[in-house]
Amino acid sequence: MKFKTFLAGCLGGLLSLNSCTNSPDMTDYAAYVNPFIGTGGHGHTFPGAIVPHGMISPSPDTRIDGWDACSGYYYADSTINGFSHTHLSGTGCCDYGDVLLMPTVGEQKYLPTGSQSQQMAYASAFSHQNETAEPGYYSVFLDTYQVKAELTASKRAAIHRYTFPESKEAGFILDLDYSLQRQTNKEMEIEVISPTEICGRKKTMYWAFDQYINFYAKFSKPFTYTLVTDSMALDDGGRLLPTCKALLHFDTTKDEQVFVKVGISAVDIEGARKNVETEIPDWDFDGVRKDARKAWNETLSKIDITTNDKNDKTIFYTALYHTAISPNLFTDVDGRYLGMDLQVHQGDTLNPMYTIFSLWDTFRALHPLMTIIDPDLNNAFIRSLIKKHQEGGIFPMWDMASNYTGTMIGYHAVPVIVDAYMKGDRNFDIQEAYRACVRAAEYDTTGIKCPDLVLPHLMPKAKYYKNSIGYVPCDRENESVAKALEYAYDDWCISVFADALNDYDTRDKYARFAKAYEFYFDPETRFMRGLDSKGEWRTPFNPRSSTHRNDDYCEGTAWQWTWFVPHDIEGLVKLMGGEDAFVGKLDSLFTADSSLEGETTSSDISGLIGQYAHGNEPSHHVIHMYNYVNRPWRTQELVDSVYRSQYANAVDGLSGNEDCGQMSAWYVLNSMGFYQVCPGKPVYSIGRPAFDKAVVNLPDGKKFTVIAKNNSKKNKYIKSMTLNGKPLDKPFFTHDDIIAGSTLEIEMTDRRTQP
Repeated sequence: MKFKTFLAGCLGGLLSLNSCTNSPDMTDYAAYVNPFIGTGGHGHTFPGAIVPHGMISPSPDTRIDGWDACSGYYYADSTINGFSHTHLSGTGCCDYGDVLLMPTVGEQKYLPTGSQSQQMAYASAFSHQNETAEPGYYSVFLDTYQVKAELTASKRAAIHRYTFPESKEAGFILDLDYSLQRQTNKEMEIEVISPTEICGRKKTMYWAFDQYINFYAKFSKPFTYTLVTDSMALDDGGRLLPTCKALLHFDTTKDEQVFVKVGISAVDIEGARKNVETEIPDWDFDGVRKDARKAWNETLSKIDITTNDKNDKTIFYTALYHTAISPNLFTDVDGRYLGMDLQVHQGDTLNPMYTIFSLWDTFRALHPLMTIIDPDLNNAFIRSLIKKHQEGGIFPMWDMASNYTGTMIGYHAVPVIVDAYMKGDRNFDIQEAYRACVRAAEYDTTGIKCPDLVLPHLMPKAKYYKNSIGYVPCDRENESVAKALEYAYDDWCISVFADALNDYDTRDKYARFAKAYEFYFDPETRFMRGLDSKGEWRTPFNPRSSTHRNDDYCEGTAWQWTWFVPHDIEGLVKLMGGEDAFVGKLDSLFTADSSLEGETTSSDISGLIGQYAHGNEPSHHVIHMYNYVNRPWRTQELVDSVYRSQYANAVDGLSGNEDCGQMSAWYVLNSMGFYQVCPGKPVYSIGRPAFDKAVVNLPDGKKFTVIAKNNSKKNKYIKSMTLNGKPLDKPFFTHDDIIAGSTLEIEMTDRRTQP
């Protein structure tokens, strides 16, 4: 993969300290973060303002449609449509882009520009030379209007600061019918409640079938206004669509600053008003910005690294930053939230609900990382998942604004919960969690509160087949191999949970299900293959063939999916004919031709090294499999290769979708020198540390330290290891070693070392 490098001007002082930094005795970790990483290529990140796991995310939108509009912002664009307040970080599906605000000077243009246009009529040109992004703050100069825009945020509210030129025709367009991917607006209301206040609500239908957003906005300067509510067509003769915009007007003097405070809520307008009035009671933009940076510094301070490579430091802290954007807070300041039953519930702010659970991605590394650096917050996420099961009837697969989307496969709330439990983090209702895990593995469509179109995806018939006949027939279920392999792993997690709770019948049942991966291995081709209802292999078979989301795999091919048996690597080795045969096959994964075949190959298969696809999650554990077959040097050199080829301090510095922190969590863990191959087994595999020293500042005040001696770009192999001064003869250690506060010392060399 080729990376574009930044011009110095584009960084906008990103890596320098400024007036919003903390006191001199506190490290300003936020200075090392580059929010533009991932805004190019297909990273799908956004550069706007957000605090860790915040509800609101004011950010510029540069395009409306297409895959690379998933976060609203794409670095290659040269115009900005405005600043909306909700965004997804690094997803492959698009939604949000709610409550767009755009400052204007001169005639306010708002008529549709056509269904094929990426620009709203009021869009402004801009230059990256006049754009700055840092944790909790974003700024850009809008060339068309000669206005400087600045954004910052608290947990549930945002404050904007706009510096206008002198004009008799200054103002704003507040566009409520705008959204990313032109979602269907089912309900919309907007009301001007005073010369400085506007509120409104809407319900959209898109990825989330029933997404509710309420807003309250207060302006520092009185305005006159025009409401635009007539239906309009995007194209001449096209279907009329509801329109809901407020055109605000006022005069400005030269360099006059106008502030706007915005609160949002999924509950109601009153909740949005309380959110902004409680968290941003006055017009202190710089104070909110300072608090946002402080919040980020507290989050980023959980890990200290030592390196002389400034780019590597930026990559690391930006990755850590990306791991703390979602899941997102979903409880208002008064404790109310919208549940999975789409009813308003009274909760409490000390035990808030969260949304945006990209579990197919994040169970692999993001949640395991959280068990190390913030187990209490991870437990809060688990409590949210349990509550969603209670309200909606089952765990979500991909929860979006308290909507069951039915997106992706597996039931990966299970490994998130089991991994935390096995590590001793149990601040949740264990029995209810256990019941919910078993429920997720059963085929039972009753009692689930979701749209009819979502139900077959949320509760696929594949669960019936795997439970009743022992495997998922490829002629009866799409993505049968991928589903079956993930079910086998999730069922293994249930068996571990059952064993810990002394439910031995359930343990034995799900331990049997965990072995189901064996059905799909074809000893002749030595790949996992689709097996039909007659017990015959699907033909023809091509291991590099991909038909996106419409074949036996999921966002991958047989090359990538053959290795998804993280819970039983020993069993997979045996299936493949022993250690040497396994290694030979694994070696071929990284040396095979990288080409894909098929008319609709999946764009998610990216970041290829041979047929290893680092840009998508199913491959993320594979490199560490070498440690299990006594070839640790292969893990070390391949991890090093991924560092160099898949991550960079550049706009296209991610080789695939960021996916709500998973792509970055892989880097955070591996760059410290280790990775958890199988969540549910509290064991870490040692790879190739990227830094001279990494210190995890544990919540209880203890420290877990990794020291890499003789570390350099050339010295990518491990010569020897000690844990608390005692030699390690295997490249593994446990979670208990971490939380006890240990020191792992690794001596590096430029030569392969036999185990």
